[in-house]
Amino acid sequence: MQALNSNMEKIILKFPLILLALHIQSGELSDSPVLEIVEAPKPEVVEFNNTIYATCDVTPVPNLTASQPQIFGRVLFKQVFPNGTLAVKINLHGLPADDQQVRAIHIHQYGDLSQGCVTAGPHYNPREVDHPGHPGDLGNFVSEQGVIRRFQMLPEAKLFGGQSVLGRAVVVHEKEDDLGMGSDEESKRSGNAGKRIAGCVIGITTPRLWQKTEGLPGEEAEEKLEEQKK
Repeated sequence: MQALNSNMEKIILKFPLILLALHIQSGELSDSPVLEIVEAPKPEVVEFNNTIYATCDVTPVPNLTASQPQIFGRVLFKQVFPNGTLAVKINLHGLPADDQQVRAIHIHQYGDLSQGCVTAGPHYNPREVDHPGHPGDLGNFVSEQGVIRRFQMLPEAKLFGGQSVLGRAVVVHEKEDDLGMGSDEESKRSGNAGKRIAGCVIGITTPRLWQKTEGLPGEEAEEKLEEQKK
């Protein structure tokens, strides 16, 4: 028992942001105690009523051809700790007013835009499954009068834990995502969505940007539904 306590102290000192709980069986510690690892909330979560917020300021990649639109805007994220569904607000502009091209938006593995969005890597795919089963597959979008505005929930993506999307990249593609229904292998990797024409890196923020955005269609209903699940 003394040796176990000593080991526990070493673990807690080494990982100060991890809470370790011992499962007690029949009122006594078993010969092989099981450690349940629970992530402690980040300081920002505690500060903002158990909620974490993130932002991603979208800009076009350098040296786009004249045929590609210059897309700017912002993608916002919000999640209640620890198991709330991730809510996302997309607000992009810069597309032609008459543009009818369907465009895919995905979260990619790396927050590295040093060479445009090429260095953002593949789709973020922590479970190593075929597309479109990736947690950051936001979907396909068509602009209205040159603007893409959408509120949606992403049940599989998280801002918390070891598979958080914080620090990763949002990428806007030139074409429609075929949702893995294509006949080639690239369909299973990326949905054949074509070139990466705009992107940004997801970073933690205060509630200010989320709170100041105007209500998007369906937002109020979705948030009420999420509240009911808690």
